[in-house]
Amino acid sequence: MRQTTDTRIVVIGDELAAGAGDARALGWVGRVAAKTAPLGPHVQFFGLGIPGEDSVGMAGRWQSEALRRFSKTSDNRLVLAPGRGDITSGLSLARSRLNLANILDEALSAEVSTFVVGPPPVLDADTNRRVGELASGFADVASRRSVAYVDTFTPLVAHEQWRSDLAGTDGHCPGQAGYGLMAWLVLHRGWYSWLSLPDPAA
Repeated sequence: MRQTTDTRIVVIGDELAAGAGDARALGWVGRVAAKTAPLGPHVQFFGLGIPGEDSVGMAGRWQSEALRRFSKTSDNRLVLAPGRGDITSGLSLARSRLNLANILDEALSAEVSTFVVGPPPVLDADTNRRVGELASGFADVASRRSVAYVDTFTPLVAHEQWRSDLAGTDGHCPGQAGYGLMAWLVLHRGWYSWLSLPDPAA
């Protein structure tokens, strides 16, 4: 069995993975990292967001990006945070599902444990219909591979604080309150068990 000295988590996603719009510059990734640190001081986060990225872009870069940050002596892990880029790019749901499936299969083949955070809602109802379909498709792809998936769409689509936070920004990227809600969902939807850390809420 390979001996590991630390855990390296590479986060691949769009501008939300980089915390765009957050006055504290933490985003959900920074907030999750801050909550994880006391329980896993050996855990390192590497957030790699590209504005507006779709699943084609994610599929094309995740390996080269991750391998630069992984180590042979580390427990290497991947967090995928596909956003709403596939809608903007005009990709079909079938293509979006296939792209995510290919990434997960490649990660599985490389023995890289993966965690998926789905796209959150916006304020526009028509866009949300498509985001909901995308989120559901991504959830199914992850489930078929027994990969942990966090649904951020369903809990937030009608959440008053989330919608209020979006209304105070550009309508697409949340502020501090919204990122706090996303971080809470991640932390309470299998995060600690994925990292084999004790759940402080247990």
